[in-house]
Amino acid sequence: MLLLASLAFGQGMTQGVMSPPANVRPPYLENVGIEQRLDAQVPADLAFTDDAGRVVKLGDYFGKKPLILNLVYYNCPMLCGEVLAGLTGAMKMIKFDIGDQFDVITISFNPRETTADAAAKKKDYSKRYGRPGAAQGWHFLTGSPESINALTKAVGFQYQYDPKIQQYAHATAIMVLTPEGRISRYFYGVDFPPKDLRMGLVEASSGKIGNPIDQVLLYCYHYDPATGKYGAVVTNMLRLGGGLTIILLGGLLLILFRLDQSVARRRQLNELKLR
Repeated sequence: MLLLASLAFGQGMTQGVMSPPANVRPPYLENVGIEQRLDAQVPADLAFTDDAGRVVKLGDYFGKKPLILNLVYYNCPMLCGEVLAGLTGAMKMIKFDIGDQFDVITISFNPRETTADAAAKKKDYSKRYGRPGAAQGWHFLTGSPESINALTKAVGFQYQYDPKIQQYAHATAIMVLTPEGRISRYFYGVDFPPKDLRMGLVEASSGKIGNPIDQVLLYCYHYDPATGKYGAVVTNMLRLGGGLTIILLGGLLLILFRLDQSVARRRQLNELKLR
């Protein structure tokens, strides 16, 4: 299923052009969207260049901790900056730290962008994030057309370039990967609820991060691929609430039983004293 999520395109694309009917996709969005590839393996052997100018492979980041992958282009005049800002804000709201419990890989899908572009974005958003370790755990990459095409196909990220205005039409989303580099979750848009992001990381890591409360939340909530969000599972919540109620009632009955025994013993002692 093709999901069009927060499509971003240059402002010039809509100027002077009549809007098509609501059920007809504009020509510049015909090949734009996100096709979910849940559980697909992100190719480990794809080569990119990091923000320090080193040639790396995606597999270099696999095997240790869950990852957040997002595809942008650094000189985007529209939503790419909003995506990065939204992701940064969500990550600041959770207790997990970049470089400790998880890593982030931000990759430009514009093959003309440079290491200098990546380094500038890393400096900016690492400063906004404001926690130590971000420089080691947040990787900003650029790559060749071949590597970019292979990656975008693998994760179902579809975009389109308009040479007239030299901008890309593209969807906005982030992907959560397992430590082995398999796609666990997609989150759409430019605003990522911290609760959803936290639970996505916990799920992707198979419980390697988080605490018992996280596991209870995962029990109570399920992930809806159609919306890219977690929703409450009413049946599970009722079961959990019922279980807690039984435990509380059992504890209350036990306390009352012990109180009754204590009162009975006191009465017996008082009667003996009176004799």
